[in-house]
Amino acid sequence: MKYFIIAGEQSGDLHGSNLVRELLIADKEAEIICWGGDMMESAGAKLLMHYRKTAFMGFVVVLKNLRTIARNLSLCRNQIKDFSPDVVILIDYPGFNLRIAEFAKNNGFRVFYYISPKFWAWKEKRVEKIKRHVDKMYAIFPFETSFYKKHDVEVEYRGNPLIDETERRISAMPSAEELRKSMSLDERPVIGLLAGSRRHEVEAILPQMGRVVRDFPGYQFVLAGVKNLPDKLYLSIIGSEQIKLVKEKTYEILHISEAALVASGTATLETALLNVPQVVCYKGDFLSMIIAWMLIKVKFISLVNLIMDSEVVKELLGYSLNKRNLVKELVSVLPGGEKREKMLSDYSLLRQKLGPAGASARVAADMVKVLGK
Repeated sequence: MKYFIIAGEQSGDLHGSNLVRELLIADKEAEIICWGGDMMESAGAKLLMHYRKTAFMGFVVVLKNLRTIARNLSLCRNQIKDFSPDVVILIDYPGFNLRIAEFAKNNGFRVFYYISPKFWAWKEKRVEKIKRHVDKMYAIFPFETSFYKKHDVEVEYRGNPLIDETERRISAMPSAEELRKSMSLDERPVIGLLAGSRRHEVEAILPQMGRVVRDFPGYQFVLAGVKNLPDKLYLSIIGSEQIKLVKEKTYEILHISEAALVASGTATLETALLNVPQVVCYKGDFLSMIIAWMLIKVKFISLVNLIMDSEVVKELLGYSLNKRNLVKELVSVLPGGEKREKMLSDYSLLRQKLGPAGASARVAADMVKVLGK
């Protein structure tokens, strides 16, 4: 069968790559093309468009790039028509993918959505577009099933693919000593900094993270950079602060970290699954923050807290993301800190809630089965 998969950012590329691998196992004749990234291409899909050319996130950023987005939509529609897939599989990225879902459905293509947009957090009315244009939703968080069933959308929860990814990465991880050597680190314990994968996130959040470095002279700070952002961006923000930039080694950095400061997003769940105590950070441009405060309906923004429905990790948002709060919360989760053991215990409960490994394989098998009917 023929599959057209669309992912619009780094986390979608990760989950898409695991899905591609499993589809190729479940369907020996699978032909897969995609909009995604290097990981999906390496997994066996033919890459038509890289997400670094399409990842426009945030109200202001989107407004500035409306013409480019319109051109991308037109290109993608034409490529779907030319390829004529058995199914279009959409991965998160709702601003773009909901438009593609409507086009695909109206042109007679089956549509699966893998990894739900966060409609349960805001813009709940958009779930009606899922109901009209998507044949099946594959959710990756247990609480999403009740949300979609409430709206009469066919939904499956087959586990969370990040469990597979963390187990795979940890099993292949070198020793801590080898990791330190590969990153040119000294013997001091490590605090990881995960400032996001998009330019505007890094520009807003990393300066706040950097302000705490001098308060922890007994630790070394290691920044998990991403290759789609230039070194000069990171280095211009770091300035004279003693922060080591290491790119494309997020899991390795977390593996040797005593604690981490983490930008809100998928990384908060990855950090928890790797058993690293964390403080969650988020800050956007002024207009985006105002709109978000007006529209967001959920109590928490981090995936860890949303899944557990309680404050397992501290969230510092907007004006609360400042040096005083960062220092206080970081101290509390480092060894000897008052919140550390409770957080690690809650992480164990979190893993139980998510269920066993094998999510990507179960989703791929179900997709192939449904398409074969």
